[in-house]
Amino acid sequence: MASIKLRTYWLNLHTVLALSVGLLLVLQGITGSLNLFRDEIDQFLHPELIVQPEPHPPLSLDQILSIVHAAEPDRYGVWTLELPRHPQQALVAWFEKPRETVGAFYAPYMLYINPYNGELLAKRFWGQTETTWLYDLHSHWTLGKQGREYLAYVAFAMAGSALSGLVLWWPGWRGLLGAFRLRFCSSAFFVHDLHRLWGFFSATGLLLTALTGFYLVEPELIEKLTQTQGMGHGDEGPTVRSTGIPGNRPITLGEVVLIARGPFSQAQLRRISTPLGDTGTYKLNFRQSHEYNQRHPLTTVWIDRWSAQIRDVQNPQRFTPAQKFVSLLWPLHTSEVMGEWGRALWFWLGLSPLFLYISGIWIYIKRRRIKQ
Repeated sequence: MASIKLRTYWLNLHTVLALSVGLLLVLQGITGSLNLFRDEIDQFLHPELIVQPEPHPPLSLDQILSIVHAAEPDRYGVWTLELPRHPQQALVAWFEKPRETVGAFYAPYMLYINPYNGELLAKRFWGQTETTWLYDLHSHWTLGKQGREYLAYVAFAMAGSALSGLVLWWPGWRGLLGAFRLRFCSSAFFVHDLHRLWGFFSATGLLLTALTGFYLVEPELIEKLTQTQGMGHGDEGPTVRSTGIPGNRPITLGEVVLIARGPFSQAQLRRISTPLGDTGTYKLNFRQSHEYNQRHPLTTVWIDRWSAQIRDVQNPQRFTPAQKFVSLLWPLHTSEVMGEWGRALWFWLGLSPLFLYISGIWIYIKRRRIKQ
């Protein structure tokens, strides 16, 4: 009797979650799947962004920065140059806080540049293109900070739905073999069995994406609990200052990269940010071979703009176990930890809530009709 009551509790919980937030879980799944191929979708919709590789080497970073300043002479502040990860990608220059989008939750300005000839391919604001709007829809429902708070509850709902589904699936040790069967004798049995099987095979992935997604919308809370504050996915971090000695010649980007490569000679340069004011430092993000995160690696070097000294270094190889755990959450959520095959797997995982919602509602309606 107790086991029947417990199963009824889990069934009610599973049903309530599906009826109340099921469509939101479907939305998160579909937008998450599409975001995995954001770059490819953007190039498909805007073929002018596709770069044709040329036989000669790309322009130097100093030449690229000169092109940026010439194109936007009135934008004073930090520019971040994001280097292409593939031969057909453009180099993107980011300006984080443009005057046109003051007050927006996140809406930097982006210049797309052909790294081989310096041609300006596009000028854009984040959130005003199809793929960046899609990203905002997935990450905060285009509602800013409030949307992220809502998503924290949705992440718990997804975890609860997956966990309750696993409990309901469990047939006991004796019935374990029969739990993987598909009955074709009627549509009711077939949909029921398919729902249970699909839910079982996708439950672990859905739990993982729910928990890692919670970290992405509430990073401060998780980092506070694990004592790993200030990691910032490689975009933020400690404030490091230059000496700012008057009369010194500021070093060039080429010199900055050469110096920063000292501790990480085999790493790939991903981003370089220019200093803010006389006391600002150059900040460079590298990706070492052992790092899973492709877009936002955590290997970071800060270079004094005047003395050319390395002011600070962040090396993931020296992270504490807690820092290594936290640094793994982002690439787990985006499937980067598993490579290309993982991206394909995560794409289909994102479509699972849609199928489970439709089949679950169908089963719910069938049961109600039978009871009536």
